[in-house]
Amino acid sequence: MAGDARSIGTAVLGAGPAGLTAAWVLARRGRTGEVFEADGIVGGIAKTVEFKGYRFDLGGHRFFTKLKPIERLWEEMLGDDLLTRPRLSQIYYNGKFLAYPLIAKDVIKRLGVVESFLCTLSYLGSRLRPRREAVSFEDWVTTRFGKRLYETFFRSYTEKVWGISGKDIKAEWAAQRIKNFSLFKAVLAMLGARRTHVTTLIEEFRYPRLGPGQMWETFHRRVEENGIAVHMNRPCVAIRHEDDHVTSVLIRSNGDEVEYPVDSVVSSIPLSELVLSLRPEPPPEIVAAARRLRYRELCLVALILDDAQPFPDNWIYLHDPGTRAGRVQNFAAWSPDMVVPGTTCLGVEYFCFEGDEIWEMPDAEAVRLATRELARIGLVDPERVVDGVKVRVPRAYPMYDANYAAAVAVIRPYLERFDNLQTCGRNGLHRYNNQDHSMWTAILATLNVTDGRSFDVWSVNVDEDYLEHGEAADEVLDLELVR
Repeated sequence: MAGDARSIGTAVLGAGPAGLTAAWVLARRGRTGEVFEADGIVGGIAKTVEFKGYRFDLGGHRFFTKLKPIERLWEEMLGDDLLTRPRLSQIYYNGKFLAYPLIAKDVIKRLGVVESFLCTLSYLGSRLRPRREAVSFEDWVTTRFGKRLYETFFRSYTEKVWGISGKDIKAEWAAQRIKNFSLFKAVLAMLGARRTHVTTLIEEFRYPRLGPGQMWETFHRRVEENGIAVHMNRPCVAIRHEDDHVTSVLIRSNGDEVEYPVDSVVSSIPLSELVLSLRPEPPPEIVAAARRLRYRELCLVALILDDAQPFPDNWIYLHDPGTRAGRVQNFAAWSPDMVVPGTTCLGVEYFCFEGDEIWEMPDAEAVRLATRELARIGLVDPERVVDGVKVRVPRAYPMYDANYAAAVAVIRPYLERFDNLQTCGRNGLHRYNNQDHSMWTAILATLNVTDGRSFDVWSVNVDEDYLEHGEAADEVLDLELVR
């Protein structure tokens, strides 16, 4: 069914952090556009779910950035509702809880003098050997921290997250997520002698009073107040183009398909979906590359307890191979306004693939599983668990497997041929960006279509340095993206 022949301006695909930021840039630049979101809630994986008076994340989402334009946007949107929260987290390993970031006396106490000594020898050995080029995640960590520290602090959790061996995860994952962390800097932090900031070790962060969804609900409202409509439950099923120019998007709406002529498209939907939605269809090698991109799913099991503080941490990493859950969040420790007073909500995270046992498991059974696992390791009293629910999160994490880099290298130059199509965000670039970098890519991508700029969106967050410098950062600081 065809829509009005008049162009809607820029179609923004997806209403997560990247999509809503793109819409905000359109609004502030005085451009027309509309947002199309397949889900019924804004925020993507950073949305906040409400359940019987409780609000919880799909994984904890810290608000921390060195990007001043992003920091200003956050503060503009939420003001005093953007809290500053202390970070408190632990690692559960081999039946013991270790403070994270690491504290020397705690590591020695929990691991024992002998194991701590062996980890230190392994680390020193890795520093003395010539550093070879790292291909896999295991290579990257082992050459920097030593084999024993890899086995203790990295292997189990990372393989839970991805469902494949550390040998099959690309080194780019470690370079991006662990950033400039080193054991030497961690030791300095333990002793109180740290002089340089390490992203991995931040001690406090910003957080919306009602969870990250409060940020994106505010973006949603402000975007619409400024004339950019946000359409929920409206997946994009096709992107029509003539040669290297996008002409329209086809949106599913209540069983019908509506075609909207466009001037341009800013897409934050999964990169594979974007490629496979193009009409005419791309060449076979581009389609094949898109089909090689893989994603990891997440099941979050929220447990409601009549205990206000089963433990004080914001979150705990579960490195124990005998525990299927990978991490547990304590949402009352993120913000007390997310829970009913005198109680709390825990988010137990299970990383999986669609169709896995945990993915298909009924809610009640998943709640029983999560309760048993946390009770076994001493985190909860099962008698205090009074309710719960399971939330499925499809395509939560773009995978850094052996095929992804080659697939993206084929797809990227093909998409760059289009003069009015930009892709951004975590899934839009198939890169595990944090919120701030996803927003930053959206700002640059949208300025490319509104102002005819040529910012390289793909270059954001590609190395081990967290700081963003240069012309793009300086120029965006001067734009009126904040009132």
